[in-house]
Amino acid sequence: GMLLMPRAMSNDRVRVQAKKAFVNSRNQIRLTNLLPFIGPAMIAAVAYIDPGNFATNIEAGSRYGYSLLWVILFANIMAMLIQTLSVRLGLATGKNLPQLIRQHYPKKVVWFYWVQAEIVAIATDLAEFLGASLAFNLLFGMSLFDGALLTGVITYAVLYLQRYGFRTLELIIAAMIMAVSLGFVFQLVSSQPDSGALMHGLVIPQFPDSYAVYLAAGMLGATVMPHVIYLHSALAQNRIITRNDENRITAMRYYRLDVFIGMALAGLINMAILLLAAAVFFRHGEHNIASISDSYKLLTIVQGKDLSQIIFGITLLISGLSSSIVGTLSGQVIMQGFVQFTIPVWLRRAITMAPAIVIIMMGLSEQKVLVFSQVILSFGIPFALIPLLYFTAKKSLMGNLVNRKWITVCGMLTAMVIIMLNIYVIGYSLLS
Repeated sequence: GMLLMPRAMSNDRVRVQAKKAFVNSRNQIRLTNLLPFIGPAMIAAVAYIDPGNFATNIEAGSRYGYSLLWVILFANIMAMLIQTLSVRLGLATGKNLPQLIRQHYPKKVVWFYWVQAEIVAIATDLAEFLGASLAFNLLFGMSLFDGALLTGVITYAVLYLQRYGFRTLELIIAAMIMAVSLGFVFQLVSSQPDSGALMHGLVIPQFPDSYAVYLAAGMLGATVMPHVIYLHSALAQNRIITRNDENRITAMRYYRLDVFIGMALAGLINMAILLLAAAVFFRHGEHNIASISDSYKLLTIVQGKDLSQIIFGITLLISGLSSSIVGTLSGQVIMQGFVQFTIPVWLRRAITMAPAIVIIMMGLSEQKVLVFSQVILSFGIPFALIPLLYFTAKKSLMGNLVNRKWITVCGMLTAMVIIMLNIYVIGYSLLS
């Protein structure tokens, strides 16, 4: 009984707080009522600042200065749309996306879906793992292999805490995001970016050359993550119990704010990484710093302080650990939803660790593997996005939370843009 106490307490407390929001819900949003709804998007946002983003943003900033900043802006607007749809689906149906696909699609399709979703989850975890191991290596001089083992232990320990309820995990993750953002705010202040060039890069879409398009696809794959589309619907499905239609609309209004805050934070952090690379490397003529470890080494030479190096290392570490935790959570949701099968968390942790450890032992270039893994991810997006759009537009499933037409149209356009980028990437990769 004692073990269940903290969990019940934290989950029920959130539900009690949420009830207050439903009592006086006459169309006004109160900040005090927002708190119980904040959390799911924080967990989702972590995936938007994983080591894959470090890799693609650093490369973009050091190669092209500020000119690919707009890609992050657009990717984030897409992310806001997609994650809101995912929450909507979970809240309206009480089921998550994998469960609905299982119910509505033929069995063969469901199996295919499960396999591709697991591949995506493994590609994701590869990036998180490499990132965290690399951070241990840069900060403490450990071997990458030891770093990977340590990462496995730490992420499992945090996942273990999940038995104490969703709130515990949400708070740990939110604290991690805050730490990363503070780190980058500090870095930015000390590197003084050029504000004119910054605004220009943010609002004017441009591709300096064809590699920039490939990189943009990587940045998009690093931002809009397929496994989080599955996960977010699961985080919202029975987190807060809604009694009637009006409650559902109120809850959705607050969840939308949650998504907005989470994604905006993630977007700003991504911009900060790119700005840092542009201000520190591009300005000093270091145009081909592609890799995380290069940028780590160069920070001291260019900025002349060890502090910026340490902060960079720590932000990378937190980013790798937190996003790896979220990856494991998604893996559980994916397996349970598609094939109604559960394996213990430690086993999943061990299985998804394996590819990362193999790559470390083979001694492949971590940067190339990171960017490649992000590109694989951009291929998983349409698989998650198309059923999401189909279900959220279905009145019989969604009731009063069904999508408005224009949202479905925006979603379709987003899916088309992403699919076109994916096709370009296949072409580019095969030709070069």
